[in-house]
Amino acid sequence: MALLMPQEVKEVFQLPKQRGREHLRRLLHWEELDELRDLRRSILLDALYDSVLFAAGKGFPWVQVARAVKFTEELLVETKGCSITEAVRILGNKLVDYQLQFTTSHLLALCDYFHNTFIRHYRLYQFVLGQDQDVNLTVTRLEVCTPPQPLPLAEGTHRDTWKHEQQMAALGTAEEQKRKDVQLLNEALRAEQARLLERTFQLAGAWGAEGTQPHQGLCREALEHLVHEAVGIQIKSLGERLQREIQAAFDILDLRLQRQVLSLNAPLPFPPPGPGQRGPEEPVKSHKGHRGKKAMAK
Repeated sequence: MALLMPQEVKEVFQLPKQRGREHLRRLLHWEELDELRDLRRSILLDALYDSVLFAAGKGFPWVQVARAVKFTEELLVETKGCSITEAVRILGNKLVDYQLQFTTSHLLALCDYFHNTFIRHYRLYQFVLGQDQDVNLTVTRLEVCTPPQPLPLAEGTHRDTWKHEQQMAALGTAEEQKRKDVQLLNEALRAEQARLLERTFQLAGAWGAEGTQPHQGLCREALEHLVHEAVGIQIKSLGERLQREIQAAFDILDLRLQRQVLSLNAPLPFPPPGPGQRGPEEPVKSHKGHRGKKAMAK
């Protein structure tokens, strides 16, 4: 590895981590990395980048920071496949070789750094950097649906107001549905009435024909029976219609009463009215107070 220039390692240190790693890769003239498939070179690049951070963070001059990077790469290459005892010996020899290139305090700091990182996790470094790894990578593409763009807050409705509007709308829908049900029921009763009348006329015609000559009308008894049955059918149908309509009228009145009570208990607007502004409940209260005064005057 060629020794990096002081300005180059300074640029690596000053950049954010991802950009700093990428800049260091380009300075080392490495090809682009696939972080998942080329795990060995990715970890090696991390080790070199961490040495830049360590040396610069300890106050090493930029020249010595570049030497620390070179020291790190040489140590990783020379200890490949060695036992931990041999690795400690190689580290000691390299510290002796570099003693003229670092100050005593910086050399001791470099020794502590590699003992606490490289030597302490030596087996892990050897497992990753010393042998090829089989990487089984499965890529699954998932489509993520983003939520819809929310409306501006200025166009929103307060929660209590929205619930009140929903309740009012539900009562209005129930009243309209009640009217439709009554209309459908009246149509069904009229159809049933017409069917019963037609059946009565047919039975009366067949019964009257038994005691009369052909091409003659109904006898008096048959006619009275026909009128009696027809009137009974109409009265019964009318009674059912009136009963259903009365019940529906009570239900509609009950729904209207609920809407009236709900409108009187409407929530205050949001934001609340300022000083001098009239809220939605104030006219109702003043109207009730006016009626109370009139009643007391009477």
